Amino acid sequence: MITCYLRYVIDPYQLDQFEHYAKMWIPLVEKFGGQHHGYFLPSEGANDIALALFSFPSLAAYETYRKDSMQDAECLAAFRYAQETRCIVSYERSFMRPVFA
Repeated sequence: MITCYLRYVIDPYQLDQFEHYAKMWIPLVEKFGGQHHGYFLPSEGANDIALALFSFPSLAAYETYRKDSMQDAECLAAFRYAQETRCIVSYERSFMRPVFA
């Protein structure tokens, strides 16, 4: 299993738009075989950092999701929404290997 950790720098004045964007992606990740662990929005502290975590069975499965998402109408609409609202300033992606009890 591989978990994707996304750290977003968001426009704090576009928080509602980013939350809408986040809610768009949760079912889309799951549609492509991933397990979404949620988005985490600013509450206390920095008001421009948000996080997301989701897992796929393997890095190969994640790569298939990335390729297929670029052809999916709902995914393309979500990408377009973020671009139009400019709610995301930048993001970085890391991959982690989870450890369970």
